[in-house]
Amino acid sequence: MSEGGHGGAREKLWEAACNAIAGGSAGVISATVLCPLDVVKTRLQVYGLPSNLSSGAPPAGRVIISGFQQILKNEGLPGLYRGLSPTIVALFPTWAVTFSVYNHVKGLLHSEDGNNSELSVQANVLAASCAGIATATATNPLWVVKTRLQTQGTRPGVVPYQSILSALQRIAKEEGIRGLYSGLLPSLVGVAHVAIQLPVYEKVKLYFAKRDNTTVDKLSPTQVAMCSSGSKVAASIITYPHEDNLGICQ
Repeated sequence: MSEGGHGGAREKLWEAACNAIAGGSAGVISATVLCPLDVVKTRLQVYGLPSNLSSGAPPAGRVIISGFQQILKNEGLPGLYRGLSPTIVALFPTWAVTFSVYNHVKGLLHSEDGNNSELSVQANVLAASCAGIATATATNPLWVVKTRLQTQGTRPGVVPYQSILSALQRIAKEEGIRGLYSGLLPSLVGVAHVAIQLPVYEKVKLYFAKRDNTTVDKLSPTQVAMCSSGSKVAASIITYPHEDNLGICQ
């Protein structure tokens, strides 16, 4: 391989590493701040309304507040942060696999295309889907542990998991590989999230670059953050319903 080829490969590797570190770091901050809401959301998805609410359709705000109150009463403040450690542990490999596979497949598609023009929406969706499938398969056991830790305080008679490692070992011993990969099918269905998020992210970056007569690598941190958050919100809104099934399966 030529020196230019090695240089290009190094640049792509460095870009993937930077994306993984940036995405993982932002994810850690977001996960820490939003963990209490995530715990309440997961329990509502798996177990339904808190027991201190009557049947019917209470306002969403009341449901959330009641969920907080019940967890604080029964488990204290640590109960609101169940599942945070596996979430943090999973974030960096998640972003590393996602961007590595995404950039690799995009490179292959560029080679097939024979030019350096921007990839089509269909090609971006294909690359993002491949990245989503690889990421879901590689990190599924950690998300299973996260869901189990977040819900174990509500399962009487079940011996609590003591740590991420002990949870992985127990699930593997008691349930086998099937337990570690429970919920994988809904996760693969949820690849639509990544297939929407990454192409939208690319297109919005391209829009800002063309508007400002610059290149995507020269965009300001604020613009990149807007592209990232906007694409994430769009993908989350469109694909949210599948998360109910995922939490129940795990």
